[in-house]
Amino acid sequence: MKIAIFKTMAFVALSVAAVSCSSNDDMVTDVKPQAKSEVSKEASKTNTYKVRFGLISLDGVKTLSGNHDVGSFLAENTATGEVFDTYYSGGFQTLPGYYEGIPAGTYKFSAMQGQGGWTGYGSVTGTVSDAQVDADGYITVYIPVTWAE
Repeated sequence: MKIAIFKTMAFVALSVAAVSCSSNDDMVTDVKPQAKSEVSKEASKTNTYKVRFGLISLDGVKTLSGNHDVGSFLAENTATGEVFDTYYSGGFQTLPGYYEGIPAGTYKFSAMQGQGGWTGYGSVTGTVSDAQVDADGYITVYIPVTWAE
């Protein structure tokens, strides 16, 4: 019985890892990949942007409203490794999530599970720049939901 439980848990973990890969089609990525460089964090903060976070459901619907099991939205600068975290409380959050003051650059955007652990999230990589600012003054990023209970 213990072996069957172990095999089942291993299969679930492998399945979650395979499903957590996501598409970058929902974020504009028109910048050529660059080698990681030693960019000064202070220099990168000269021009900052407001980012609005939403979700893409399992059936592909984009949403910027409702309460969701999100612990935090994250933006990791691929050149500097600097991480910007919206941390609101670790539990349910009302969308959209916001972060003000992200410097220009290329980022890997993702979300952390909330306290309930009922939803898993993927990531998208995209560019934060003037070209992505919408009419509301935000750069909107949709994080894909990879699984939900």
